[in-house]
Amino acid sequence: MLSYLVNAVRQCGPVLLEAEEIGRNVAEKDGPRNFVTAYDVKVQAMLREQLLSRWPDAHFVGEEGDCQDDARHGLAFIVDPIDGTTNFIKGYRASAISVAAAQDGQTICGVVYDPYTDSLFTAERGRGAWLNDRPIQVSKRGLAEGLVCLGTALYYPEERDRTFALARALFDASLDLRRSGSAALDLCYVACGRAELMTEARLCPWDYAAAGLIVTEAGGCISDLSGQPLPLDRKSSVLAGTPRAYCEFFQKGMDRL
Repeated sequence: MLSYLVNAVRQCGPVLLEAEEIGRNVAEKDGPRNFVTAYDVKVQAMLREQLLSRWPDAHFVGEEGDCQDDARHGLAFIVDPIDGTTNFIKGYRASAISVAAAQDGQTICGVVYDPYTDSLFTAERGRGAWLNDRPIQVSKRGLAEGLVCLGTALYYPEERDRTFALARALFDASLDLRRSGSAALDLCYVACGRAELMTEARLCPWDYAAAGLIVTEAGGCISDLSGQPLPLDRKSSVLAGTPRAYCEFFQKGMDRL
């Protein structure tokens, strides 16, 4: 299955790389700052067609449009066609295509592809994680020696005070903070040792389903901000990190901020 997912995702890369006049094909959805482009819709349609042609009985959960299918029973594909849409619109070149396969509510395969750097992050449950076919592992560092990737949950004003209180605490406890605008890439950076912790107050399953498996298969930890497993059927806070950094987050009481 993983090789099929990889081929399907790679075929979508040129859609992002060759996109033109992106700003002319942008609409807001679900409130301010939450955008969708014609390219998000195109990539999702391509993936839906390819995946369901191979597994016609599978469920399909996609970020765009009316694709909120059942991710807890049977085989389900959970897709974010462009994670980091605002980056994509602005030409910031930090976006990814994310596809997870789940069986009865448990992610079994994950693919996150950054076409700008041709970085392909993959994982299979129980078999490890890779970056461009090279095995990856989280670092052994804790917070004091680590970088923290922080998402600002910008679609949810009620999360702002907590987010920035946590940002200050993490800034004081770590080497520095990073804000990429793509949760999937942030999680993959933890998985391959570029950062030691990632957190965001609220994300959707398509933001973390694939990358979350990549983190755990690379030896990292992932949960919500209270330490509970991440759901595939609703929004959730997310905390991921190296075993040391993840434990230090709770030891320092940051979950109570």
